[in-house]
Amino acid sequence: QVQLVESGGGLVQPGGSLTLSCAASGSIFRINAMGWYRQAPGKQRELVASIMPGGSTNYADSVKGRFTISRDNAKNTVYLQMNSLKPEDTAVYYCYAVIRTVPNWGQGTQVTVSS
Repeated sequence: QVQLVESGGGLVQPGGSLTLSCAASGSIFRINAMGWYRQAPGKQRELVASIMPGGSTNYADSVKGRFTISRDNAKNTVYLQMNSLKPEDTAVYYCYAVIRTVPNWGQGTQVTVSS
């Protein structure tokens, strides 16, 4: 069994920054892709960013230049540094980790950008 535990969400003013973390534990042989999705009220879940074991990354156009994804393979942890946050970034953020070919999900952490 694999567990993903997220932390770092909260309330921030527009223009502010937050860093999300997600640590995987349990029956892990090798983690392939890791990343973050988000879901705002009334909207579909969308990919925010992903990162491969070698470090190659992919970002949604809406966050390019503002968000940075990174990972620590030794700690089985993925991070999302979010800068210049906007109200439209408000959502529940979910981390995921693909172990072998199976995607595993965190419980979600709320990010609210509001003045």
